[in-house]
Amino acid sequence: MYDNTVTLPNGVAVPMLGLGTWRVPDETVEDVVRRAVQLGYRHVDTAQVYGNERGVGEAVRTCGVPREELFVTSKVSAYLKDYASAAQSIDESLKTTGLDYLDLMLIHNPQPVTASDATDDRCFEGNREVWRALEDAYRAGKLRAIGISNFHEVDVENVWETATVKPMVNQVLCHISNSPLTLIDYCQKKGIVMEAYSPIAHGVALKNETIVAMAARYGVSAAQLCIRFVLQLGMIALPKAVDPRHQQNNTELDFTISDADMHALKTIEHIKDYGEFSSYRVYRTQI
Repeated sequence: MYDNTVTLPNGVAVPMLGLGTWRVPDETVEDVVRRAVQLGYRHVDTAQVYGNERGVGEAVRTCGVPREELFVTSKVSAYLKDYASAAQSIDESLKTTGLDYLDLMLIHNPQPVTASDATDDRCFEGNREVWRALEDAYRAGKLRAIGISNFHEVDVENVWETATVKPMVNQVLCHISNSPLTLIDYCQKKGIVMEAYSPIAHGVALKNETIVAMAARYGVSAAQLCIRFVLQLGMIALPKAVDPRHQQNNTELDFTISDADMHALKTIEHIKDYGEFSSYRVYRTQI
């Protein structure tokens, strides 16, 4: 089991391998998370808009592992852009999960996900208000750490300028063939820990001939190569896996990608077609 951790600016340790739960229904996520914990996972990522916070919380509370050994992340809905609604949503997430605190809470997106790609409104003032709600919840002990998700440099700077507690994490789409290297470098230089969701490109990377061939040279699966790639970028990896066999496979990461192969993977041709997921905004917009 890959059990490395990274330390946030406030001293909180985060397992660098976590379990993503996007599109895992609430009625099944409890068993999925419980099995993952049995395999050694200690980090679970959810969100208000996923609709599965209840099941995640139930698994965390009943899995038999002490709460303090587990790291749970959730996210304030991107549709909430004012202090009051954001603050209320944090309390609702705690109530829904049944947990006394969350280890990390993020602003899910700088704009509502339904916003046009061409819109000029980055919701600067709204994000500052939501950030203020996160700061207050952090100081109240409801959250152990706070951060952002899908934030470009301009969005990070907007929050950074007025924050009394600086963003500790930025969770972004990152995988082989779509890696926002400039953003990663920018955030890491500011001390922001980067997280990668969809490190396997929602399965599309497993069909890439170059990735499959390189993985075979290392004697690993394409999924393992993808996860190891983002880890070697210094990022937390959050692959989603429902099948216990895939969950197990994703933890077996005891190999190192060479510098030459890392360079090749950083510059590989961009994936142009995400199949049924191509309509999702995060897959259409490179950052």
